[in-house]
Amino acid sequence: MAFGPPFGPPPGRPPGSQQVPPPTSPPPTFIPMQPAPFRIDPGAISGCLFRFTYLWLVDGDQFWFFPVFVGARSVAGFRWTGRSWRYTGFDLRLILSFTCF
Repeated sequence: MAFGPPFGPPPGRPPGSQQVPPPTSPPPTFIPMQPAPFRIDPGAISGCLFRFTYLWLVDGDQFWFFPVFVGARSVAGFRWTGRSWRYTGFDLRLILSFTCF
């Protein structure tokens, strides 16, 4: 689930991410084991900036993500569609768990 009212997204990309292009290659071809759910906060997910990251959302959706911005309550970056990278963002409360490589 991407940003939606009332969180969402400001016009364009977050400050500092305007110049960040999507990854030049697809993500890994495997789906990693899901870690135990834990509280997602900016400090935890900021260690995954500019790294292939697998997200599990509270609605059951899961996918490869390449974060380029972490805010106080959100993360933005590129989501793998299966064919290409698409820029998007998420409220941190929507993320159940994640792992990055």
